[in-house]
Amino acid sequence: MFFYPNERIALFIDGANLYATAKALNFDIDYKRLLGLFRSKGRLIRALYYTALVEDTEYSPIRPLIDWLDYNGYTVVTKPTKEFTDSLGRRKLKGNMDIELAVDVMEMSPALDHIVLFSGDGDFRRLVESVQRKGVRVSLVSTLASKPPMVSDDLRRQADHFIDLNDLRKDIGRDTPERDTRRDDTSPDTDFEEFADI
Repeated sequence: MFFYPNERIALFIDGANLYATAKALNFDIDYKRLLGLFRSKGRLIRALYYTALVEDTEYSPIRPLIDWLDYNGYTVVTKPTKEFTDSLGRRKLKGNMDIELAVDVMEMSPALDHIVLFSGDGDFRRLVESVQRKGVRVSLVSTLASKPPMVSDDLRRQADHFIDLNDLRKDIGRDTPERDTRRDDTSPDTDFEEFADI
């Protein structure tokens, strides 16, 4: 990875996109190890995690993660999802956090030397170009190892550096004997991958 010891770094994590990418690579992220890895690369100013939350259910499967992140060094930015029915009559949830992430990147960029964007969403290409013109380097974390790749080609070309999430597996993967792929019956019948707009 291309980092300098004294540079000011911030992590901007598109939560739904990162979840979908890690799921495609079949591993779980240990967020404590992720924070430790980037703290070792320079002066970590802020780590922001963006996600939409289902507000109208008794239990949200993402709530324990959000609470843990909030108490362990991350700034969590959330908003409620919006429910809609698609053309086939299926219940879907929409919770795009692109605007919130983009506004925060633009506001914080004067105080940063290096932004690490965890997303493959091509909508961020123009944002990356804009902060680069302000002299901020941008590293992009996503993957080409999945089929199909989880990163927009335009976004990958725009970034200063591309870090494949699969290459970080040994550094930030959760140590579990075997990944539990059973569905939690208490979770809402929702396609959360809809949040990841690539």
